[in-house]
Amino acid sequence: MEIKEDQELIKIDQVDEKIISLLNEDGRMSYRKISRELDISVGTVHNRVEKLMKTGVIKKFAPIIDHSRLGYKLTAIIGVRVKGGLLKNWENRTAYHKNVLAVYDVTGEYDAFLIAKFKDTNGLDEFVKGLLKEPDVQRTYTQTVLNVVKEDLGSPKML
Repeated sequence: MEIKEDQELIKIDQVDEKIISLLNEDGRMSYRKISRELDISVGTVHNRVEKLMKTGVIKKFAPIIDHSRLGYKLTAIIGVRVKGGLLKNWENRTAYHKNVLAVYDVTGEYDAFLIAKFKDTNGLDEFVKGLLKEPDVQRTYTQTVLNVVKEDLGSPKML
C-alpha cells in the first residue's frame, strides 16, 4: 500500500499495515503485545513504529474523547463564507476555538466547514452569532446532527 505525504508516496508493507491496524484499535497497545499478535520481535515493532512516525504516516497518538460524556451532546456542521484572500487567517484563529473539532477547506458555495460540539443550543447560538460578528465572515450555514450513524475520529479502516 502507498500513502501520500506532501507529494511523496510512502510505501508500507503488510507488517506495517497490521501494526497500524492494531494501534488504531488500541493506541496504548504495548510493542510486546503487538509483537506477540504478529509473531515478530519487539525490536521490529519498535523500528517499524519509529519509521512510520518519522515518515509522517503516524502523526501522533491521541485519545478519542466521547464528548457526550462531558456534556457536549450537540454536534453542528457549520459552513462559512469568508471574504476573499482572508480564509487562512480566519481558519488559523477559528481552528483553536474550544468547541471546534475540525476545519475543512471545501469547494462550492462555502469556503470552509466546521465540525463543532456544544452542550446545548445556547452555546451553538452564541458561537454562530460570534462568527457572524467577525469582519472576515460573510455568511454561515448551520446544520445540527440529529443522529450519529458513524463517528470514528481515529484512522479510517482503509488499510
